[in-house]
Amino acid sequence: MNILIRNLPRRVTETELRQLFTPYGEITALNIVMDPQTRTSKGFGFVEMPEVKQAKAAIHGLNGKKIDGQAIRVKSTLARKK
Repeated sequence: MNILIRNLPRRVTETELRQLFTPYGEITALNIVMDPQTRTSKGFGFVEMPEVKQAKAAIHGLNGKKIDGQAIRVKSTLARKK
């Protein structure tokens, strides 16, 4: 399952993001989106977890968690059916 993380503090590294998600299960891919000109974080990123149950646990456990005083927003990138 692909997970979107928004409102990341700009100083958070991929290593720190990995440390947040690792307790919930296996991570197959992870990246923080960077501005190509300034080479700084754009404040969001993605994590891919192969096990849906683990990914849902990570979303539930980390959504709203404060990092450096900022509450991150964590959600699945899957579109919801109406």
